Amino acid sequence: MSKKDSLIIGRQPLVEALQSGRVIDKILLQKNANGEVVSHIRALSKEYDVPLQMVPAEKLNYMTRANHQGVIALAALVVYQDLDTVLAEIEEKGEVPLLMMLDGITDVRNIGAIARSAYCCGAQAIIIPDKGVGALNEEAMKSSAGALEHLHIIRVNSLIKAVDTLHEKGVQVFTSEMKADKKIYELPLAEACCIIMGNEERGVQPYLAKAADSFFSIPMVTQFDSFNVSVAAGIILYEAMKNRL
Repeated sequence: MSKKDSLIIGRQPLVEALQSGRVIDKILLQKNANGEVVSHIRALSKEYDVPLQMVPAEKLNYMTRANHQGVIALAALVVYQDLDTVLAEIEEKGEVPLLMMLDGITDVRNIGAIARSAYCCGAQAIIIPDKGVGALNEEAMKSSAGALEHLHIIRVNSLIKAVDTLHEKGVQVFTSEMKADKKIYELPLAEACCIIMGNEERGVQPYLAKAADSFFSIPMVTQFDSFNVSVAAGIILYEAMKNRL
């Protein structure tokens, strides 16, 4: 799918796409857009749980020269799935859950690299929020070498609620902290678990980190800043794979 093909331009084409069941990544709506169809689009975005972002007209004009009527949507290149459904499927297969949760990671190349490592190391799913994360676009697909097509991609409107669900299903949640005493190799990674990877600058959001079962650090020889987030994810996932072989 080309970049042009991934855009749904105009009000009625978007309404038809939503009603036909086409998976939409995000809706970009011009700030001053109004009218009956716009109200219908807002309602459909809530009904189908599609993120809607208000943007200036300049952004839409930059994306296309066509008459966008104040709205452009990005068609999803992956099919988003429900957390409970995915966990049930993993259990039915007799597998031990190994999931990654991405919090505030906006670089799509990092997301793609994480997905690639996740698939190579046996993780079944990646959990992302509906806002504040890089789009799973063509560049992310390319960076993942196609791995995004083989993983369960779970999009949720609340990461903290997702953590609650994981706990209810007996899945432990771990997150990294540079000053944590526990090392990555001391975690029970052979058990059902989900690893939260945070933004490189801000880390995992405090309220989310507080809900984690355990903090861990990745040992480094030097006192340099830290590993790139996709590299850190690869180290963690490899350690989990070693524990499960």
